[in-house]
Amino acid sequence: MEPQTDLYKRAGVDMAAAESGLQQIIASVKQTWPAPGSPGAVKLDIGYFANVIDIGGIGLAICTDGVGSKSIIAQMMKRYDTIGIDCVAMNVNDAICVGARPVSMVDYIAIEKADAEILGAIAIGLAEGAKQAGVSISGGEISQLNEVIRGFDLIGMAVGTVPLDNGIHSNGLTLARHVFFERAKLSIDHVLPELGTPLGEELLRPTLIYVPEILDIISNIPTVKALINITGDGLLNLPRVDAKVGFLIDDLPPVPRIFRLIQQHGGVDDAEMFEVFNMGVGFCVLVSKNDAAPALSILHRHGRRAQVIGRVIADDSKGVYLPRQRLAGRAKVFKPT
Repeated sequence: MEPQTDLYKRAGVDMAAAESGLQQIIASVKQTWPAPGSPGAVKLDIGYFANVIDIGGIGLAICTDGVGSKSIIAQMMKRYDTIGIDCVAMNVNDAICVGARPVSMVDYIAIEKADAEILGAIAIGLAEGAKQAGVSISGGEISQLNEVIRGFDLIGMAVGTVPLDNGIHSNGLTLARHVFFERAKLSIDHVLPELGTPLGEELLRPTLIYVPEILDIISNIPTVKALINITGDGLLNLPRVDAKVGFLIDDLPPVPRIFRLIQQHGGVDDAEMFEVFNMGVGFCVLVSKNDAAPALSILHRHGRRAQVIGRVIADDSKGVYLPRQRLAGRAKVFKPT
């Protein structure tokens, strides 16, 4: 088996280089921030799922994200009518993590060569995602970049509103493609018995949008401490909360079959699986123990499968501990215990 850091890197993602580049970007962009109390003052540090800007006493939440290499799955399937849902989901699910009510989005489509049928299908997904999230698509941009890009890329930016006094608190597809299509040499329409559906259909399944139920929780659960979108980095997103605490996760739901198949066909160890994928946990809400049942009731009423998966513990190192999997995570790495 290849070392876990090499397998994802061989698939085309160098996390160490990305982190190094990110730190250089942060150092530069923070020089543009207005002084506190000035128009447009930035209210949060870099590292949250979204940021909040003070616009004359109104909190404007803002974030941006794209669909990543899931666009390649769409191209392989020649199906483009769901990828827009993912674009909306990646943005609005980040915005709600700072307690914001998403309001509107704009999109950016970079495409090798304009194709009316493809662009129309992408728009269908964007509209459906916006409907699910209760936001508008207020504009966008299309760039034909035949010397820069192969196929297309889809990116969005969402804005929302958030009270300034409220105590502000689609990933891993590159590795999945590497495992199934390069290492295992499976076709996009191959039906694995464990799935009962073509592989491409499973990988293209749209990202869930959590806006209605999370806004319901924010409105009705007084002890919400943090909201965490579990995307890239999986449960290692939990330490992004602004507190020196750790997380003991000892009752995870069953791992979806698609992740077990990635592990089986790629020889990927548990540590890397939990570093790259959400492993069946799409969103986490931190509330007091007494409010766990009411929060679960809201989620169930919205048709979501939800359960208590663990608890917050005192831990200055901000670790994520999975005792049943015998893993301990810090920063962006899980290690066996």
